[in-house]
Amino acid sequence: MAKSFSNRYIFIYSAVLVVVAALILTVVSVSLKPMQTKNQQAETKQMILKTIGVEATRENADKLYAEHITEANGYYNFAGGIVIPLKGTGLWGPIWGYLALDRKSTVVGAVFDHKGETPGLGGEIATDKFAQRFIGKKMDTQAIHLAKNADHSNPYEVDAISGGTMTSNGVTAMLQKAYEDYSKMRKEATK
Repeated sequence: MAKSFSNRYIFIYSAVLVVVAALILTVVSVSLKPMQTKNQQAETKQMILKTIGVEATRENADKLYAEHITEANGYYNFAGGIVIPLKGTGLWGPIWGYLALDRKSTVVGAVFDHKGETPGLGGEIATDKFAQRFIGKKMDTQAIHLAKNADHSNPYEVDAISGGTMTSNGVTAMLQKAYEDYSKMRKEATK
């Protein structure tokens, strides 16, 4: 004959089990936080270095970053110019990236990423093929924008993502905001 447990016993047992599981998860999360932070910092440094043509691994990102990049006012300076950070929102969440500009505000490198855009559509922003579209474009008198059937001779136009309209709009908005911030920084630097 099977042993029967009271409702009170089942409730207390379940509550204790939930508390123990929560404590274990909290301890694991807290203990892994420094490693997660270090990995996020290494990934950011790798992305910034990639915009200037320096390939880095997690192991050598700190060293290469120190050799090539100096930080000032939220921007990243390198020997040939500046790397500007990009932050925005795509269809399903955050999107971000970095544009490396030479001294004439011409894009010499770009990298983008996302948290949850649709693979094969908006997720295409994380590909090198997408980033290459920006090389040679300008961020001097206006922002770069994404457009369907872009005019490739226009220094401010880049082909939008086919089937990724919302992500393309998010990238354009992100570039516009970055341009506005970059323009303010340049004006203040000339004062």
